[in-house]
This record gives sequence, structure tokens and C-alpha cells, in this order.
Amino acid sequence: MTVDLATIFLIAIGLSMDAFAVSIASGFAMGRLRLRGILRIALFFGSFQALMPVIGFFIGMSIRDYIEDFDHWVAFGLLLFVGARMIHESLSPKARDEKMDTESLPTLVLLAVATSIDALAVGLSLSLLKVNVFFPAAIIGITAFVLSSFGVVIGRQSGRVLGSKVEIIGGIILIGIGLKILWDHMVV
Repeated sequence: MTVDLATIFLIAIGLSMDAFAVSIASGFAMGRLRLRGILRIALFFGSFQALMPVIGFFIGMSIRDYIEDFDHWVAFGLLLFVGARMIHESLSPKARDEKMDTESLPTLVLLAVATSIDALAVGLSLSLLKVNVFFPAAIIGITAFVLSSFGVVIGRQSGRVLGSKVEIIGGIILIGIGLKILWDHMVV
């Protein structure tokens, strides 16, 4: 199965919403907005968003033969789970008043891993669909980098107003893509 560029781009946007939301919070927490700080956050988020689908892909390759007959249901289920979780988390109360140390390497790594776990599941889905992961992973990483850069700037400018709304949009996009995968397998 092939996945068209528009779908890859929508997946990238959906996956980047967590990183975008955390970037907004990071921008809000920054004492002073500096290019070095923006690029550092964006590089961490973009790199992890690109790496995790590749890891998920190779995990999926090892189990693909066992679940080939119902792989489209697994892909749908994973994307539904990830999307629903993003929506749920965006609607639940969080400790939004805590300032995070965006200059700390351990904090950046922790945030980058936390915001890219969803990309691991997408990589697994791509392996089940027999889609080469490297091009989508690059698009996902670049998209996360760009959106994270903008997120830091927006966060510094507007505070925490947009955070949960972008996670809801990302969740809806991922659920929609899962439905499209299921539809494509059921109709074809």
C-alpha cells in the first residue's frame, strides 16, 4: 500500500500537535526569547518525532507476518487510541501554572520523548501497511521542527491560551486518518 503525500503531511501535523502545544508552554516559560532557545527546543522535538516512527516501524516489521490479515484494524486501532488520548489529555485539568526549565537537557529529552510516543505507534502502523518509513519520518520530523519553532514564539507572545486546542485538532486528524485506512481496506 502507498500513502500519498497529503496523508503523510496530515499525519505529520497530527503528530506534531503535542510538540506544538508543549512548545507553546515552553515559550511561555522562557525568561527571554532567544533564537538559540527556539532552535534547541525545535531540534529536540523534530529529531525525536522523526526517530520514533523508524523505531516503531522496525518493531512492526518483526510482528507484521503474524497480524497481516487484520493489520488495517491494528493501524486503525492505534491511530484511534492515540487520537482519542490526545483529545482526552487536552480536556483534562493539568498543572498549567508550573514553569518548566526549558534550558535543562534532561527536561528537553523528557519532553521530546513524551511528545513523540505517538509517533512510535504511527511507525508501527506504517510497517503494518508496508509503507517505507524513511520519507514519512523525515516529513514528520521537519513538520515537528517547524511547528515547534512557531510554538515557542507563539507561547512567548500569547501565553498558554492555545495549548489544549491544538491537541484536540491533532487528535481529530489522527482519528480521521485511521478511519481513512480502515475505509481503504474495507472498500478495496
